[in-house]
Amino acid sequence: MTYTISASTKVRHIGVGVDTARYGHRVNFLRDDRQPAAPAMTVTENAQGFDQLRNRLQSLHDKYPQAHFHVHLDAAGQYAANLERFLRGLDLPLTLSVGEPKRNKDYHKALFPKRTTDDTESQAMARFGVVEQPPPTPEIPDQFFALREIASRLQGQIRDTPRATNRLHNILARVFPELPVLVSNLATAWLITLLKKYPTPRQIAAARLSSLEKIPYLKPQIARKLHVAARNSVGSFQGEVAEALVHECVEHLEQCRKREKRLEKLLLNAYRALPHSAHVHLESIPGIGPTTAAVLVAKMVSIERFASPEKLVGYFGIFPEENTSGVDRQGNKIPPGTMHMSAKGADLVRRYLWNAAKSAILHNMAVRELYARLKNKGTRGDVALGHCMRKLLHQAFGVWASNTPFDEELARSRHTPNSDSPCETEMQPNPETAAGHKRDMLPERKVVTAASSIVKPPTGPVNQTRNTPGNRVGSIDYAYLRQQITMEQVLSHLGYLDRLQGAGAERRGPCPLHQPTHARSQSFTVNISKQVFRCCHPECGARGNALDLWAAAHRLPLYEAALDLAKTFHLETARKREEAARNVARAQTYQQRKP
Repeated sequence: MTYTISASTKVRHIGVGVDTARYGHRVNFLRDDRQPAAPAMTVTENAQGFDQLRNRLQSLHDKYPQAHFHVHLDAAGQYAANLERFLRGLDLPLTLSVGEPKRNKDYHKALFPKRTTDDTESQAMARFGVVEQPPPTPEIPDQFFALREIASRLQGQIRDTPRATNRLHNILARVFPELPVLVSNLATAWLITLLKKYPTPRQIAAARLSSLEKIPYLKPQIARKLHVAARNSVGSFQGEVAEALVHECVEHLEQCRKREKRLEKLLLNAYRALPHSAHVHLESIPGIGPTTAAVLVAKMVSIERFASPEKLVGYFGIFPEENTSGVDRQGNKIPPGTMHMSAKGADLVRRYLWNAAKSAILHNMAVRELYARLKNKGTRGDVALGHCMRKLLHQAFGVWASNTPFDEELARSRHTPNSDSPCETEMQPNPETAAGHKRDMLPERKVVTAASSIVKPPTGPVNQTRNTPGNRVGSIDYAYLRQQITMEQVLSHLGYLDRLQGAGAERRGPCPLHQPTHARSQSFTVNISKQVFRCCHPECGARGNALDLWAAAHRLPLYEAALDLAKTFHLETARKREEAARNVARAQTYQQRKP
């Protein structure tokens, strides 16, 4: 079959859709007019297959020299890594985009509602490429390949460990059903040691209580309960076969835990081998250790991929959702509205962030105060920890994006509530901008750990010291300082950005500079594009630019605020001498040329 095109028609875009698979990839080619540019082909995962794809693309380039290739791959996994690297190395006018599985499925459903094949999948992605012309997916630096590969293996192993735990739970349901009720985590090290030595309740009951208490990390009160439960167990499966099966499950679980440790060590070695960049500041956050930092870096790669902290939170699925199916451990029906952490996103990140949050509530001032506020309101512990995980991601975004180590003193000054007035910590979430963009999976109210909202603005205009006689500010170039920072950066660093509603340039929310009468106040307005803010409340009336906001938030005169802002974001307070000299020379030249 041949494909022709009239001479009057100019092909400027060709969509190339690739459906990846284990042994080969199906590829389709579409022109701007949605007609095939060339016959579809199957690219095998070897040098010959890749050469055939190169020749096909080169022949299309020779036939349509003005055309730009929009290559779109499905969500790149282990089967697409080699092909992706090959395509990036081609010397052709080519844009490579990877992922967007939801939109891929929508395109496929619209075009082929009753068929699902490799060919229809690649046709849908080719149409997606030529119609949508998606932006290129950033290339992963070579140094990150090893880190991401190890993280992928670790994630798979971490999924195997719960499966091994479930197998053990399954056999214990018939051998020793009372044990899972007394012990919440069957993968605990002391329990593995116990079951390796005493795999059945009959053996536990026959052992001395003192022998049980000698098992490392087994608390005496738990040992006594286990001893009593073993004597009165209603387990129906006993004997040598039951003992052998329990042994097999325990050994499998133990091997899974050992493999996790080995992979964690490999992950840390790969993480330490990365070139120095702003990601190193993740470890400065109390609660985030080297392994958690390595996992975050492996999944994020670059902070530029995320426009805001909420994008990062949504990417990892750190938000609660309702789950009232089944009964609890005591056999009670789970009440409506019971929230559990979402199972979406990277479960590897959620696992390590969960442990990091438990450490952070002890050592991280902002996280500890957030956890205490939630617990005082009656929030269940695991839900409060989920909010702490969310807070850690916000802090991770801040230190990485600003290339600044975590400042505990600065965090403490922002998160210390006033004893006289309650701190505004809640506001209704915006369904359009909340994490994950899933309206039915958001918490009822959103906890925001921003800077204290009870800070009162200084008396009079915020920028009253600017350029007034007797208030010369030395060598600070205010205009140049403001050019280096944006209002969005200042709001994000202060913790105010997430409290504002709106997705465009105009954002509204409660004023962080005075005490609003209610949490849903909309008196504070920010225009991100114009870099200005204003509070419409008559008793506040604060307004100005990013520097004015910094001064009001920290209750500093403009000069001290400028110095503090420059120190926080590593900005220059004045133009360099060479640049200033060039400006003077240009001004003199301009004056000389004037008639």
